[in-house]
Amino acid sequence: MATQRMQLNLNNEDFARMKFDWAADDNEAMRDFKAGIRLLRNRSYHCALVYFRRANELECGNPYFLSYYGLTLALAERKWAEAERLCEAALPLRRNQPQLYLNLAEVCLLAGKKRDAVETLEVGLQHAARDQRLHRMIQSLGVRKSAVLSFLDRRHPLNRTLGKVRHRVRKFLAPH
Repeated sequence: MATQRMQLNLNNEDFARMKFDWAADDNEAMRDFKAGIRLLRNRSYHCALVYFRRANELECGNPYFLSYYGLTLALAERKWAEAERLCEAALPLRRNQPQLYLNLAEVCLLAGKKRDAVETLEVGLQHAARDQRLHRMIQSLGVRKSAVLSFLDRRHPLNRTLGKVRHRVRKFLAPH
């Protein structure tokens, strides 16, 4: 399986926009987490894993530490099941944080589970609908809406015409 380039988590402008709502004082766990983020940006997955693992051990209830530890575990050691478990454990701790859904979706993609990745992103949209990164990732996966008339092929002229009408109506009704 060809490994897809991590589109969102390793993108410098997305990293620059990331905001963490922890206190400004850098404890040891936070220093390790920040070092892990820098290494992850530079695609030094094995080194980043050491820092994320330690940050998670020092502050085990932190959803960001759990999620990034899971993501890096998948990237560095390809331990899909454990990585998925860690990322899933972070979600209930911070349901409205889109980055946690993005990390889990990327772990699913790395494990070859595109359908699970899409489902994760859709759940993420229910909790953080305004986050454009979730929308961009779904679009990058090529998720299409179902055919208007499911009993006809999506290329059928009637489905194509009705699909265009549906698109225009949704675009017209969407808040500006």
